[in-house]
Amino acid sequence: MHKRWGKFARIGVIAGCLALAANSAMAGHGNLFRSNDENVIIMIPDGCDETVQTVARWYKRDDLAVDGMQQGAVKTHMADSIITDSAAASSAFATGYKTSNGFVSVGARSDTLLTGYDSAVTPYAPLASVLEAAKREGKSVGIVATSRVTHATPAGFTAHNGSRNNTNEIMEHIVYNNLDVVFGGGLRHLIPEDETYTTSFGTVYGGKRTDGENLLDVLEDRGYQFVDSKEQMAEITSGKVWGLFDDSHMQPDIDRQFFATHEPSLAEMVEKAIEILSQDPDGFLLMVEGSQVDWAGHANDPIYMVTDFLAFDDAVQVANDFADENGRTVVMAFPDHNTGGMKIGHYNTAMGYTETKIEDLVDPLLGMKMSSNGVVALMADDSDGALSDSVYTNWGITLTSDDLAEIRELESSVGLSYALSRVVSKNHTVIGWTTHGHTGETVPLWMIGDQAPAHVVDNTDLAFIAADVIGVNLDKTTEKLYVDLNTITSDYEIDMNDAENPVLVVGGAELPIDKDYMVKDGKTYQMPGLTVYAPATGKVYISEVAIRQLRLR
Repeated sequence: MHKRWGKFARIGVIAGCLALAANSAMAGHGNLFRSNDENVIIMIPDGCDETVQTVARWYKRDDLAVDGMQQGAVKTHMADSIITDSAAASSAFATGYKTSNGFVSVGARSDTLLTGYDSAVTPYAPLASVLEAAKREGKSVGIVATSRVTHATPAGFTAHNGSRNNTNEIMEHIVYNNLDVVFGGGLRHLIPEDETYTTSFGTVYGGKRTDGENLLDVLEDRGYQFVDSKEQMAEITSGKVWGLFDDSHMQPDIDRQFFATHEPSLAEMVEKAIEILSQDPDGFLLMVEGSQVDWAGHANDPIYMVTDFLAFDDAVQVANDFADENGRTVVMAFPDHNTGGMKIGHYNTAMGYTETKIEDLVDPLLGMKMSSNGVVALMADDSDGALSDSVYTNWGITLTSDDLAEIRELESSVGLSYALSRVVSKNHTVIGWTTHGHTGETVPLWMIGDQAPAHVVDNTDLAFIAADVIGVNLDKTTEKLYVDLNTITSDYEIDMNDAENPVLVVGGAELPIDKDYMVKDGKTYQMPGLTVYAPATGKVYISEVAIRQLRLR
């Protein structure tokens, strides 16, 4: 064990033996060491564990990029449940603190905590992410996802909100947090409801923003390049860039060739993000999510899950290749939780497991050309015959009358695509599932380097590992960026005349909520960090710089 890591390991082991009262083995600590590394790439295949890694290896018939990175394991529970949601998990990875279901990098609720757990932070108070800390230290930062960039995992690194469902507010945080690279889906959350926008993938007839603000205009004013196709992305070689390749989520990797040929792969987005971010001599932080591994698990869709995990693994290889060449980059990869409970083997294989061959696992998958969503989308009509034809054409499987009856019985409760993949898995593969939801076991950690723990760590520890890699301090960043204004003065108000665009009025200045600037005496001043309002507590948070500018102390 490396000398620097030994101290961290001992702290982690001791804390892991304590009750849940210890929020994190690292909470409240500064940097235990300053690494010689200048870059960190955090990669999250949302919603999986080692089972999909195993199936993907058999399917590929070759080792995976993550196979050479296997280290310890990660505890996944959140502040109020032993089974986490993605928002709470991402918040733990990003900030070093556990939070509540659906919360995005704010303090946990106090009334729903697990027995024996005592949150170390104020409910709903914003917690600085390692991405924000890196940005504050002059590093370039970026996010890449195959979901909307406002989805739970990227939001945990870029936004602060009491609900992951407040998508428009989260998009505002991402825009005003001034990231250098943003790639993924979700164009509709930049555009007002009454405006249209023509893209490489068609015309968006009105966006989803209800506040009237066109965030595309904001990005343009701030000097960003905007692209919406892989061809346009390929032409970008430097500078700040947003690339949103779908109005909502991007397509599953296996479906892209059929439904969205303009979209880049995850590996292509990661390669371009690294190309741009690595030009910063101060280093960079990049967060990458293989978002749809999770959705495949929810659907119990084995081919969707395997192919999206392999797409993620290809992206890991891109990151590893850069790290090998660069020599000062740490790549750390880990799921946020497992989804679906995927296993090799189920009740129908229980008595004959000694006879299960490679072909039993792989051959059904090799015949599948698209996800179950794609199979359903290409049905000629809603009839059993149309379903059977699409399954045979696109999956190479002949549904029996019993299969069809079972699918239709399930359809009313879970929908057709979920019912289809669940029944086909059970009756035509050796892959089993336990749920359409998340599960609560530990997940693998894939990482190489002195900082890599070869034991079980809490998900909050990963934020502090990343922070230590690039020499930033999360707690101090929170103290600098998000000061509870009530601790300074009570002489302020939240102007709610325009409920969609609230404004903090204090010290003769106006600070729009969810933005990064103040207006005083007719002049606009750029602020580090966002002005964050927590309606649940009525508190508002601003930066130390803003407090000094306002001469509040």
